Amino acid sequence: LFHPRQPIDAHRYLPEKLSNGDENTIRFDLQNQYFFTAYLQVIDEVPFQFQIRNFTIRKKIVPGEIIQGEYSLFPKSRGVYQFGNLIIYAASPIGFVSRRLAFQKEETRDCYPSFLHLRKYELMAVQNEFLLGGIRKIRKIGHTMEFEQIRNYVQGDDVRTVNWKATSKQNRMMVNQFQDEKSQRIYLLIDKGRTMQMPFEGLTLLDYSVNAAMALSHIILKKGDRAGMMTFSVKTENNIAADCKAGQLRKISEALYKINTDFFESDFSRLYQDIKQKIHQRSLLLLFSNFETLDAVGRQMKYLRGIARNHLLVVVFFRNSELMKDSQPDTEEGIYDEIIAEKFEFEKNLIIQELRKYGIYSVYTLPENLSIDVITKYLEIKARGIL
Repeated sequence: LFHPRQPIDAHRYLPEKLSNGDENTIRFDLQNQYFFTAYLQVIDEVPFQFQIRNFTIRKKIVPGEIIQGEYSLFPKSRGVYQFGNLIIYAASPIGFVSRRLAFQKEETRDCYPSFLHLRKYELMAVQNEFLLGGIRKIRKIGHTMEFEQIRNYVQGDDVRTVNWKATSKQNRMMVNQFQDEKSQRIYLLIDKGRTMQMPFEGLTLLDYSVNAAMALSHIILKKGDRAGMMTFSVKTENNIAADCKAGQLRKISEALYKINTDFFESDFSRLYQDIKQKIHQRSLLLLFSNFETLDAVGRQMKYLRGIARNHLLVVVFFRNSELMKDSQPDTEEGIYDEIIAEKFEFEKNLIIQELRKYGIYSVYTLPENLSIDVITKYLEIKARGIL
């Protein structure tokens, strides 16, 4: 067992960066250079953030064989993750003793906002449909009037698009073809105040918002629009002007990677002033925040109305999944809890109505459905041509 100098060869493959809140696959290769079948116990020193204290993978490998293995990690926060050594305990078929072997030096990986599902969201956006408990199709109302080209008429074309001047010149039916308007400005406004620190399923509301902003930015740029962002609390930060250049998604990703809550009360008056100074053309603004009561919205309504006067504003806030759990209360305390949960849900619906009264759109969603719902809302606004 101890005679060969390097009886086992092992190598661990880490992704270039980790995706927050997603399943990240770590792979490793093992090769047996013993002349007998080896029984291996693989222990990877995963970052302390995962708090995995009983990590072990057992493998049986015959002489000269190369096998592959993998395991998954689910990071719950952005930042730097440090991996230690890959430890292998090798034993012979007798199994009385094991030999300890160490591979791989310490490596660090950055955990960025969720990016593993960007391709999936892109394909769904191309089809203009999202899967959420079934297929939800976005109804296309009319069409935009951004001219693309003149082409030959084919059966089924709308006769209202016939270009009679081109028809007379070419002596055959010609129609105008239109396309969705592009280069529209879309800004993502992320609240990083203390209300966004509320945790659900291991992630905070801020993390859910950051992941949704990353996915939506990708879709915006693929649709030919300009994506920008801004974070705010006591002051506005991470101001990225809306653009559609090649490096825009990377710029947004780097800004989202550094966002953390500051536990202060968010200043919507400062947000209103900075939007007025920095965003001069009409834009779609998606505001990620969390309003729990109608009074909380009422205190900020004059600033929201001020923003909506010059821009198309969509307020994104969260449904409390803990309050939605179906249960049949059989105690007095359970009945009180159910009544309070219904009161909270009723108040959230009042918030939606209050926003709608002043022409402000809203997305009221569960944290885990946030990315799909905000992309759906963006595509709906594009389809309706109301920006």
